[in-house]
Parts: sequence; C-alpha cells; structure tokens
Amino acid sequence: MTATMNGTPRKEVPAEPLLAVDDLVVEYPSKGWRKRPFRVLKEVSITIGAGETLGLVGESGSGKTTLGRAVLGLAPVASGTVRYDGRVISGLGAQERRALSSDIQVVFQDPYTSLNPAMTVNDILSEPLRVAGTPRAEAEKRVRDLLDQVRLPADAGERLPREFSGGQRQRIAIARALSRDPRVIVCDEPVSALDLSTQARVLDLFVEIQERTGVAYLFVTHDLSVVRHISHRVAVMRGGEIVETGDAATITTTPQHPYTKRLLLAAPVPDPARQAERRAERHRLAAAMDAPTPTSVTASTSGDRA
Repeated sequence: MTATMNGTPRKEVPAEPLLAVDDLVVEYPSKGWRKRPFRVLKEVSITIGAGETLGLVGESGSGKTTLGRAVLGLAPVASGTVRYDGRVISGLGAQERRALSSDIQVVFQDPYTSLNPAMTVNDILSEPLRVAGTPRAEAEKRVRDLLDQVRLPADAGERLPREFSGGQRQRIAIARALSRDPRVIVCDEPVSALDLSTQARVLDLFVEIQERTGVAYLFVTHDLSVVRHISHRVAVMRGGEIVETGDAATITTTPQHPYTKRLLLAAPVPDPARQAERRAERHRLAAAMDAPTPTSVTASTSGDRA
C-alpha cells in the first residue's frame, strides 16, 4: 500500500508484518481475597509493517498504553502472543529483552522525567551505545549524528535537559531511541505535553525520520488530529478491545463505529453553533452505545496518511 504526506507519494509499506500482536490478554491482580484478576486487554490483535505507523487511539483508561507496554515487555501477558520479525517475544527473560532493545525502542510522554536530569545530553545519548560495547570515539561521532538528525545544535551535547524547552527535550528523547538504529519505536503520547506549534514540528520530525530510516511506529495517542497527521493505519481502542481499524484517512473522516464517531466529535471547533451540534450528537451516540453494538468494524486499508 502506498502512503502520502502533504500530497507527496511515500514508499510502499510491506504487507508482511514486522510486529504482530495476536489475541493478547493482559491482567493485573485485584485487591481482595480470591478476587479475579482485572483484565486490561481483552484478546487484542494488531499488526505493523516495516516502515509503517499504526496510530493507536482511545480515551484515558482504554488500555492503549498497556498495549504499548506489553510490546515492550513491561506488562504481564496472561495469554496471546507478541511476535517480532516472526519470533515470539512475549514472555522473554530480562537478558533476552535487553538484547532486543536494539530493535525495539520507546519514546515516553514526558520528555523531562524520561531523561536523567544530572546527565548531559552527550552522556544520555552515548550511554546505550557504551553499554552495547561501542568504542568511545565511535559513540561520540554517533551522538553528533543523532543531534543533527533531530535538528539540535552540536553544542547541545554539553548541556543538561533542564536547559531545553519541552519540544527540544522530546527531540533528545527521540535521538536516544534512535541511537541503536531500532526497527520499531513505541511512541507513548509523545506530543501530548507540547503546545500545538511544537507538536506539529515534532510530528514532522517523526515522519522525516521514518522516511529516512524505515523505522516502524506504534503511535499511542488520544488525539485523532495527531493520528491523522502521523499514521498510515489507525486502531481504535475502547475498554481493552479494538473496536475499529482501517486506513487513517477513512477512520479520521468517516468512521463507522459509534465510539470512533464520539472521539471525532469531541474535537472542539471555533463555531459555537456547530460546537453545540457536535456536543448534542456526541451525547446521542453515547446513549445509543448503551444498546448492543458490533464488537469490531474494519475499514478499507489503503494506508494513506491524511
């Protein structure tokens, strides 16, 4: 499938998935004697191809962050599998997981708390390289290349995270994720803490890096406008289940499931009268969802970015 960005054709995404989640169930223990575990994910299945972005969208508490954590090996998998490049990676031990970190990386929501405030940017970016056995001179060259890739000045390496803006700190976090040339990056709400103009610049950076390196993204967000900008395909999650999947253009303009329609209508518009109409329609859909609805809707998968 061919994707586009701002009207420019993008490279075709392979049909064979690089990352595949099949019937994944994640449970956490419940408080109280003999209480059943709390099921956060309920037989969730997704696929991501090499060089593809799957936008995972839903409200807070829908389970989308838990899915990202399960891919990273940070959530307890009760059943189902996570496969990377054909290999089952759910249930791997700590040592095997560390070996896999060169292929699967993460960018967290808050760029400040995810960076060691006592370390310079040079140290933050070179640490994973040195742990992997990269010689100092080669690591220093790689750090300079990473700073250039994320559009930060060379002297940024001598500074501490607190000396940068939120958008610049997120660029540092992206550079750290890229340090070992991963094939998949889990992006957990990476722009939600940024103002709108900074969001746009960071999203453009994600797209630019993907076009240059072919990295795949699992992009977790609650914002359909962000999904429209960054994603080839979209999966909508509600209550630990995927309720709708399809190409980004279809899901973000003409969704089929009532829950996705509610998410789309939740975005504010500048016209008060139109906003009132959207609010009324959202309330109507919320009431209608009390009745039985289809579990899942699958849209066409052309893979276009809106």
